[in-house]
Amino acid sequence: MREYRQIKYERPPGATDILLVRHGESRAATADNPFPTIDGHGDPELHRNGQAQAIQVGHRLQHQPITAVYVSNLQRTWQTAAPLCEHLKLTPIVDPDLREVYLGEWEGGVMRIKAHENDPLYQRLVAEQRWDVIPGAESNEELELRLTRGLERIAKNHPDELVVAVVHGGVIGGILARATGAQPFAFSRADNGSISHIVMVGDHIVVRRFNDAAHIDTGL
Repeated sequence: MREYRQIKYERPPGATDILLVRHGESRAATADNPFPTIDGHGDPELHRNGQAQAIQVGHRLQHQPITAVYVSNLQRTWQTAAPLCEHLKLTPIVDPDLREVYLGEWEGGVMRIKAHENDPLYQRLVAEQRWDVIPGAESNEELELRLTRGLERIAKNHPDELVVAVVHGGVIGGILARATGAQPFAFSRADNGSISHIVMVGDHIVVRRFNDAAHIDTGL
């Protein structure tokens, strides 16, 4: 009798594996020392814990057949990518479309302060799951548009390859929510240094993994 066994997933021909790495922990926000900005976006450097997490990411992925490493134009991503790029002898590719959600009046670290204080507007943001509850912030639709543009560009340039994109928590959340049809903030809590795995098959996204942080020292 013929047997029909379960089939192991394999990347379809022409598709692209993308490992979405959340950057390491960035420095603390304080009211009297706001983050510097680049093109209006808060641009903090890595905290010493984030530097350690970056090294751990590099160790975890150094033996994978990675052909390219992408980062956003914010320094915490390329600082996180640096140890891995050193292992792989690759130069990171900067794609501004992969930058974090624009937070309008809450840029520069204000968002963190509002979250810790459980500000009423922050409560509304969480309840409605829309970034543009914040005055001047990017909408969910605007975020999805540019992330789609960035992912499709990566897929077009790297068919049949494994690529790393060191990005941000809001970016990972937006990509996985789009891919799964989940609520907008369903995947918004990726850990610093964690790895999520998607496969780009044309304009379709297959989710393989979310928030793999087995390599991260939880004592940091």
